[in-house]
Amino acid sequence: MLTQVHRSTSSSDPLRRLHHGGTTQMVTVPIRRPVVSTLRKRKERSTFWGIEVAETVYWYRWDLGQEFTKHLTLKNICLKTQKLRFRPPATRFFITVFPQPIILSPGMSLTLPIIFRPLEKKKYEDSILFEKPEGEFSVALCAKLPRFSLLFPESIQLPPCAVYDCTWASFILHNDGDVYTCFSWEVSTPFNFIPSRGMLDPGQECSIKVTFQPHAALVHDVSATCSFGETQEQKSMRLTAVAKYPHLLVNVPGDSCEEAGHRHFRDVLCFGSVAVGSTVERYVEICNMSVVNAPFRIERSKELMLRDCDFSCDVTQATVSAAGKFLVPFCFSPRIVGMDSVDYFTVAPAGNVTHSVLKLTGSCKGPGVSIQHPFVYFSCVNVGESLTQPLNITNTSDVPAYYQFDIDCRQSIFYVDCPCGILAGMSTITLNVTFQPTYPMIYYRRVVCLVHHQEPLFLDLFGTCHSDTMKPEILKLKDLTRYRTHMARGLTFYPPDVLGTMLREGKLLLDESGALTLPPEMLEGKSPEEYPLLDPMIEYFHDGVHSDLTVFPPHVNLSTKEFDFGCCAKLQNIQPLPFCLTNCTKGKITVKWINKPESPFQVDPDTCDIPPLKSMAFCVTFQPPQLNSLYAADLEGFAFYKVLRNYNNIEEPTTICPSWSFTIRLRGHTFEPGRQHFIPQYTLDCHKVFPPVCQNTTTYCSMLLCNTGTTAISFHMSLEKCPSVLVKPHTGFIAPGAHQILILSTCPQDTSVQQHSLSLHLNFSPSFTKEIILQSSAEPLVLVLEGDGSLYFKPTCVGLSSSRTFAIKNSTRLPMFFRWKIQQSDKKLLSVQPAEGTILPNEALAQTWTFTPNEQIKYLLRAWVTVWRDQEILEDKAPESVCYPLRVIGEGALATLTALEEQVDAGSILVGRTQSCELVLLNNGACSLKYIFSVEQTITGPCDPEEVASDTLAIELDHYRGTIPARGKILLRATFSLSRRLHYTWTVFYALSTVKAMEPLVEKQPVCSVTATGIYPSICITDACGTGSARGISKLHLWRLFSLETLNKYLERDPTPQELTFRVPTRHSTQRRPPVYTPVMLDFNFGAAPVGSEPSTMVLMLQNSGVMTVNWAFLFPSDQKIDMEYWAESAEFDPSELHQMRIQDNRLFSICPKAGNLLPGQEQTIHLVHRHNFIGTDQLPVLLKISHGREILLNFIGVTLDLERRYIHFTSTKHVFTPIAIGTFDPPKQVYELYNGGATKVFYEIQVDALMKVQEENHHHAVFLCLNPKGEIGPGLTAHTEWIFSPLEAIMYSVDVPIHILEGDSALITFQGTGYDPHVMREAAQFDKVVSPISALGSAKLTEPGLTVYLSQPRICFGNIPVYSKCSRLFFLNNTSEKEAIVFTWYIGTSNAMVVLNIVPETGIVPAGGSTHCVLTLHTSETPCFYDVDLICEIFTQQPLDQYKKELKEWETEKARQAVEFTITEKDLHIKKNVKEHMKVRTSLLGRERAGAVKVFSECLSIPSQQTLPPIKNNNAPNPPASRSQRRQTEARNLWAKPEPPLPFLVHLGVTARSHSVDDFLDSFSGEMPQHFLYRQLKTTAARNNASDKTPLSDSKSKRRTGLAPTWQELANCSKQEAQLVTDVLSTVIKGLLEETQFHEAVVRSIAEPIPYFCQFWSEESAKLHDKKQSPGTSPTTPSPEVSAKEKTGEEDSRRGEVSPSGTSDAVESLSVIIRKEQFREEREAILRMPAYANLTELVLDNTIQNILVEASRGEVVLTARPRIIALPPLLCQKDLSSAESCDRLFQAFVRPLSCTSGEMKDSDRQRHITLPS
Repeated sequence: MLTQVHRSTSSSDPLRRLHHGGTTQMVTVPIRRPVVSTLRKRKERSTFWGIEVAETVYWYRWDLGQEFTKHLTLKNICLKTQKLRFRPPATRFFITVFPQPIILSPGMSLTLPIIFRPLEKKKYEDSILFEKPEGEFSVALCAKLPRFSLLFPESIQLPPCAVYDCTWASFILHNDGDVYTCFSWEVSTPFNFIPSRGMLDPGQECSIKVTFQPHAALVHDVSATCSFGETQEQKSMRLTAVAKYPHLLVNVPGDSCEEAGHRHFRDVLCFGSVAVGSTVERYVEICNMSVVNAPFRIERSKELMLRDCDFSCDVTQATVSAAGKFLVPFCFSPRIVGMDSVDYFTVAPAGNVTHSVLKLTGSCKGPGVSIQHPFVYFSCVNVGESLTQPLNITNTSDVPAYYQFDIDCRQSIFYVDCPCGILAGMSTITLNVTFQPTYPMIYYRRVVCLVHHQEPLFLDLFGTCHSDTMKPEILKLKDLTRYRTHMARGLTFYPPDVLGTMLREGKLLLDESGALTLPPEMLEGKSPEEYPLLDPMIEYFHDGVHSDLTVFPPHVNLSTKEFDFGCCAKLQNIQPLPFCLTNCTKGKITVKWINKPESPFQVDPDTCDIPPLKSMAFCVTFQPPQLNSLYAADLEGFAFYKVLRNYNNIEEPTTICPSWSFTIRLRGHTFEPGRQHFIPQYTLDCHKVFPPVCQNTTTYCSMLLCNTGTTAISFHMSLEKCPSVLVKPHTGFIAPGAHQILILSTCPQDTSVQQHSLSLHLNFSPSFTKEIILQSSAEPLVLVLEGDGSLYFKPTCVGLSSSRTFAIKNSTRLPMFFRWKIQQSDKKLLSVQPAEGTILPNEALAQTWTFTPNEQIKYLLRAWVTVWRDQEILEDKAPESVCYPLRVIGEGALATLTALEEQVDAGSILVGRTQSCELVLLNNGACSLKYIFSVEQTITGPCDPEEVASDTLAIELDHYRGTIPARGKILLRATFSLSRRLHYTWTVFYALSTVKAMEPLVEKQPVCSVTATGIYPSICITDACGTGSARGISKLHLWRLFSLETLNKYLERDPTPQELTFRVPTRHSTQRRPPVYTPVMLDFNFGAAPVGSEPSTMVLMLQNSGVMTVNWAFLFPSDQKIDMEYWAESAEFDPSELHQMRIQDNRLFSICPKAGNLLPGQEQTIHLVHRHNFIGTDQLPVLLKISHGREILLNFIGVTLDLERRYIHFTSTKHVFTPIAIGTFDPPKQVYELYNGGATKVFYEIQVDALMKVQEENHHHAVFLCLNPKGEIGPGLTAHTEWIFSPLEAIMYSVDVPIHILEGDSALITFQGTGYDPHVMREAAQFDKVVSPISALGSAKLTEPGLTVYLSQPRICFGNIPVYSKCSRLFFLNNTSEKEAIVFTWYIGTSNAMVVLNIVPETGIVPAGGSTHCVLTLHTSETPCFYDVDLICEIFTQQPLDQYKKELKEWETEKARQAVEFTITEKDLHIKKNVKEHMKVRTSLLGRERAGAVKVFSECLSIPSQQTLPPIKNNNAPNPPASRSQRRQTEARNLWAKPEPPLPFLVHLGVTARSHSVDDFLDSFSGEMPQHFLYRQLKTTAARNNASDKTPLSDSKSKRRTGLAPTWQELANCSKQEAQLVTDVLSTVIKGLLEETQFHEAVVRSIAEPIPYFCQFWSEESAKLHDKKQSPGTSPTTPSPEVSAKEKTGEEDSRRGEVSPSGTSDAVESLSVIIRKEQFREEREAILRMPAYANLTELVLDNTIQNILVEASRGEVVLTARPRIIALPPLLCQKDLSSAESCDRLFQAFVRPLSCTSGEMKDSDRQRHITLPS
């Protein structure tokens, strides 16, 4: 069953109700069902001898008083008929049919009914037994009680969850019981079960949901308890979940903001400049740095002010996956051109644990429409003609522009071919403007071009029309310019003729530009007025119609400029519109209306003259041609001075004045009542908020109304509800597909938000009215200071500076300028950056304030910030600016920088590599510090100080400048790069950095000292052993063969630069013999072995002796060669390459493993194998490469011999003896080893002729002397040849000695020895010290593979010892096997006849997991010599050895039985004939040795009842030839071979020592002499032992190969004479002992002798025996020490009492006592000088110490425990020396030397206290 674990967000929190759903995780949890549940679903069937039957029959859901029947089916699945019987159940509760035989044919089945009758509510068990000829089998019957059981997982691991998030898991709850079960769950928060309780039928399942909603970041591990059943059984489930805090970061991909310095916040999304009305979308990454899914929400910063929400984000809440990213889109839709927008969004995870602020910035750009020329000049055109001029209009922005010329081209004499349209971005179009005059006059009209989201443009259209009768003055551009100047000076209200007269009369003058001006006396010192540069919006709105204001007074005034005829359904009854036109000038004007014949609107009269300051009435008629239509028109009229009709009337061209144009906007419709008006289809683009402005400032915005339908639209903007808003034009007519641009303006008076409601009426129908809601407000000068205008600085170190950010925020919609002012006295203490600048709308500007105290006091400073709107720099008291104060509080303090650890040891660092460590620096002061670090370096070690002084700095800090906070710490990372294997010391100094100068202060102080040691990877060989063919080589010889001591010395040295060419093992060469970069080469000599023998395997223990991990590798030549293509390989090979290829292809040398890595102190075994497959000498260069360390070339050498070849393996042709001091009286013996690597015995002979020659050259002094020049060496063994080197002079002696091998190759060995003068060399001569290459090295557990035994000491070095000394060492033989015991046997075979070694025990058994102690004793000879002995211990596993003994005993028993057993039978002659033939076959099988025996018992082979075991066969009997008959081959295979003993494992124990003569030892080692014991009876013992050791090692080893003692059969092989001699001798000895009474008494005394040492050994049996001995009739015995002491004390007291009256008797008595004491003293001294006493004392001490150490090793005694005190009885002075006293003195003699393990003290009562270890 699988449990699905889902993850979602909680629905209770709105943050987790995501609009796009949540993530789900699937986790499978295995649920283990009990076996019973499985057995219910399927019955397990088994097969018994071809019968398939169920193993068990179960009864469930049973009740009392009823019967329940089950059927047991038996099926025959084999191919033969089966017969079986059965026994019914034994109990009366299970009933079946009467037993009868069952016969089942193949494939048939039989159903056996079984009835169950329960009587009690308990469990019933029984069985049915089936019997077959092959055996029996049974079927179990089991009836179980109904039980309650629920099955669910034991534990559920929910995925990690964020705090305040929710995770849930579902699992299946299964009713595995037999009854209806109710359940309920109990669990602690934050876990919950849904449902928490319920009921389940048997076998029913339900899904349980576990929810996890944490509120703290913890590891939750709770136990949920499920209670179920009638007895409320409880079963628990473990719920584990991890809650973590989410960590979200906001990241803006790329650098979206061009102004990097503008971004003071970390996360800024800059949209740049965006076109008005468009939307730009950009994405922000929400990065989840935690390992849990993190839900979050995005909120806009809350502000109370009116804002333009140009930024938007559709994602309000979402979830970021663990360690993932979530892209959030943000949109920017600007509406106000030229406005910079700033907004802030907050990203907060669930629970508001943290939050991140995202800043969004952007600006709005609009169209950039411009006209090439602001005027179109048509010059002069005759009536009835037309003139067209081009007009270029350009959009310099990439924003499309909607433009519209406010002119009705249908009613005007000026016609624009495209009056409205869309101008694409960065484009230019050419419009054609046509001039069609109908009346001779001067025409001038200023047309406005409206652009959506841009200020309007003005275009001047002017031209002149002539007729035959009227020819007015032609208007030029300069005339138009002068007219504007005259209008600004108020001169245009006078007609030209009047102005000409005033000019002639001098009332007017001409200025420099040719314009008219008043005389200076009338200007009163003022300059003449000039035409102002008007704002387009002001010029557009201030026309006197839509606004009460005008720029200049009008010359002609219309009473009505707009008129709505309304509904004119009755075409014949339309009333005309009357209006009047007023002449505001002081001259007579002529008015001309442009009436188009096709227009339904006409003005009557169309031409008339109006006197000065008079009005004229006109009327407009509306004559629509059809019904149900919309009509609108802008009628155009012109007025001009009548004097301008003819140019002859103008005397002064300067006084020319253009005409004035005016329009009247008319509209109406002819829809009949009840008739549906045209349905308008339009789009309206209007921003709901007016652009921000200051108070009492007019703001403008544009509105675009587009007609998207097929019918025209007539609109009217009603301003009744909102008179504060001006709309121009507020009525109009939009053709299909065209658009209308409306300009709105308002002047907010208050800073509160104003609501403006406008009604847009369309097509004269109330149903087509749209309400437009607009907002506006005046923006005040408001600046928000952080912290309510208070700025606090942390305590700052005097002389240093501290900085912090301080935010000021512009809470308005307009940018403002600011400037900070600090008092002059505080400018040295306080500064701010930037001090002045601009703050964008809604922007929070972070400023950096710097505080620099100069005293250790508290400061209270003040500063002011001034803000204003205008860009001009204003005075602080100007009314347009506002000032805000700021309080600054700070404190000056002092602090110092210290290190957490003044001495930091970076440890060992690999030379050439970098390593880092962190230094913890602390600031214990109340202020932060700015520091500058500096470092000084010191190098020590075995180096040249001048050379290392020039080395570069080997340490680099991650930073040298910085700031540490108050009471804080920093982590200074130091990176080391050492170049030498020396000891480095760096001292880190710091100095404070001032504000004025970035250079540090002069005083620098030390912070800490850092030390490091440069190292190289270091490995060494700690031990070696040989297996296979090299198993007989001692460890010392292996060290010499493999030059391991030299290898270790080379590994300790530094690698050369060439060796570091390739720091790691790599294939770097294309040659078959790669180049060698190391100058070091060593020989790895595998020795010699016969061809076909076991491979010579050398096991080396490689240890990492350094402090860093070492990677090592053995590289064969093929491992260093780069693999090349076949065509690139060279086909020519030299002999050495062929030799190496043969070795590598046949894998004659192999290493396992070839590479590895070792941790510091770790050891690893390496197996070096040489296979003896081919005869000859094999050599292969192998490179030992240590990564980043040494390279050593190892020359692998191995010799393979012919089986019959006699060969001695010489590792070198040179041997150097230990240097000997000249004048040595008795030079020591030295050993030279000869190793037999062949398969046969070798007889060698050392030619001494060269030695005799050296002797003659040195005054017949034997400089070199070989003691055993001849000898025999067994296969695989080593012989020791003894030499004496006795120099005469302090020179080097050398001799070449031939060593001949019988039937083998001879060798010439150079022996060298050096003599030295000890008086000259003195302490420099250290040759007397015995140093073994492996004395200090070696792992005791490195043994042969498969061997579970190891020695506690692989080598024992006795060191320097005197002659005649006896030395003992205790070591242990440990068995690491946990199952099998081992049997061991020591062999002390050596060719050194003068050495006496003894190991106790020599043989024994070590149980599994146990150990045994062994004692090695060395008796040195009387001659000084070097001892180098290799002891071999054969190890057998107990089980194979016992099996071998058992088989051998059976084989010997059968052999003895067959030797004497025979059977006589006579039945028939033909049988005898067959017997004779069979006898021949048996004779040929048994061989020559058993031919007679076969002949004896071959007569009994015909008796079939007597069958014997197969005959005995020797192990080396040849196999019968392949041509024999099949019968002979079968009989030969049945022969019983003699069991072979198991092959033992060999363990080598090396023993080294050097003996000196007593005089030399006292001279050189006088202080060590008391530590040695001189064994005086060595001579006899040595002679005895030498006689027994004369047997060669090979014979003794072969004799004990089986590990068994001599058997009785071997003793029975002696001759009759030897047996008779032994019998006679033993009978004589026994007879003499029986007749000797003194022997009988000694035996009795020895039995009755009490225990001498401690009375604690007393027992009841010994007391009874003592009483019997003291009874009458028995011989007197010696009393116990305690009793005899008391009796003697009493006798002495009585004697002193009796003799006290007589003085003479006292003198005699005292004299006799003195004589006896003197005799006792002399006897005691004689005994102490006896060698026997010394040997006995040494033996007792030796055994005592050994017992203590063995008990300590077993845990019986703790040597390091506190001692306990045992009180002994006081010493008594006795006159005569009894046996008790002698025992007590002997006890003192051997207890005193144990002062190291026990102590003796005496108290005031003369009581002795012996302190023993507890």
